[in-house]
Amino acid sequence: MKNTQQLYKALSERILILDGAMGTMLQRYKFEEEDYRGERFKNWEHPVKGNNDLLSLTQPHAIEEVHKKYLEAGADIIETNTFSGTTIAMADYHMEDLVYDLNYESAKIARKACDEYTAKNPDKPRFVAGSIGPTNRTASLSPDVNDPGYRAITFEELRIAYKQQCEALLDGGSDILLVETIFDTLNAKAALFAIDEIQDERGIKIPIMVSGTITDASGRTLSGQTAEAFLISVSHLNLLSVGFNCALGANQLTPYLETLAHNSEFHVSAYPNAGLPNAFGKYDETPEDMAGQIREYAEKGLINIIGGCCGTTPEHIRAIADLVAGYPPRKVKEFV
Repeated sequence: MKNTQQLYKALSERILILDGAMGTMLQRYKFEEEDYRGERFKNWEHPVKGNNDLLSLTQPHAIEEVHKKYLEAGADIIETNTFSGTTIAMADYHMEDLVYDLNYESAKIARKACDEYTAKNPDKPRFVAGSIGPTNRTASLSPDVNDPGYRAITFEELRIAYKQQCEALLDGGSDILLVETIFDTLNAKAALFAIDEIQDERGIKIPIMVSGTITDASGRTLSGQTAEAFLISVSHLNLLSVGFNCALGANQLTPYLETLAHNSEFHVSAYPNAGLPNAFGKYDETPEDMAGQIREYAEKGLINIIGGCCGTTPEHIRAIADLVAGYPPRKVKEFV
């Protein structure tokens, strides 16, 4: 893939900045049902409000505007607006047939914004990461407490859904595929299997970022894995990076990043939430507070890629970018 060498070069020189939350920024637009529908889905039979991925088709200007705000704040890597872009997640809105379009158009919007900023400053190339969320089904756990052997989804169904999403993200211009917010490693392995199939079929090497989520103070993912077990489970592929995002604030994430940094031959990424949510589900941590906590990551040499998840804004990303500019990236063994 054409930007891969540039990407590895940038990673060897500095800590790269990932963008912040898309959902947090979209809330500011206060879009209503008719905004989500736009002209194209004016007569859709089912409610679509809350389907943020759909906004890439109906409000593309807003998606591009959010991307540009993060690029302006210093982001090197922009995530596509495709967190729920699988047939599995889109079934909630009866929009399974739109999956290719959603991912392709989302990648094109991000590509256009990144290319614009790279052209302004060729010494700071910007990259598109195709965002692949975990879906709303889990392959490892039963949703029925009375039937622990039951599964709402199979590995094969996940593989097919992820493959469709990944192909569209690549066709739309993604430089990286980011399998993120992993709460069930078996789901992630289905995504990685699909990506590996695409690598073989297209004869390309795709930079793959993998980011899990530690769900509570026990230090485990929802499906019960420790940070080290998670790392071992995904290390069969030659990944661009492995890391954690979401669920926790920067302070709480530190010990798990240390585990990855000390045991992984891949680059390490982190994009925590802006602290923990308050009683109303809002995130109160200021950009300065969050950047102050991330200083520890940089001082300990734990990270190669840093950004923000829930509650983070361009102001948070700017503060983080300013902070890590003075620190070298974590040293890794190069595979390229």
